[in-house]
Amino acid sequence: MTTSANAQVPVSLYGFLTPKPGHHDTLGRLLRDLVEPSRTHAGSLEYHLHTQDDGRFFLYEVWRSQADLDRHNATPLLRAFLTALPQHLAAPVEGYTGTMLSPYPSPAVPQTPVSR
Repeated sequence: MTTSANAQVPVSLYGFLTPKPGHHDTLGRLLRDLVEPSRTHAGSLEYHLHTQDDGRFFLYEVWRSQADLDRHNATPLLRAFLTALPQHLAAPVEGYTGTMLSPYPSPAVPQTPVSR
């Protein structure tokens, strides 16, 4: 498979965050506060937060390209979150990143109503 140097390849970022005892609500709020603003950042294709039965949080993101993810990570919103994060974690973030091998679907083309 060949790609041009300018091809944008979607990048996924996902991981588990384990809160310290007594920090579940605070960490959950900090994570929820990231969701909607992050979804508005250029290149955000998916941004989801889940809770696990064991109390951990699972964050799943898909970005149009590594450059878009890098720009997102450099925002004041993310920098502030990353500064505050360690005091709420019981363990290091179990994070993963990868290049999507399956094609990401194009957004649906809006249908123009037909006048009759």
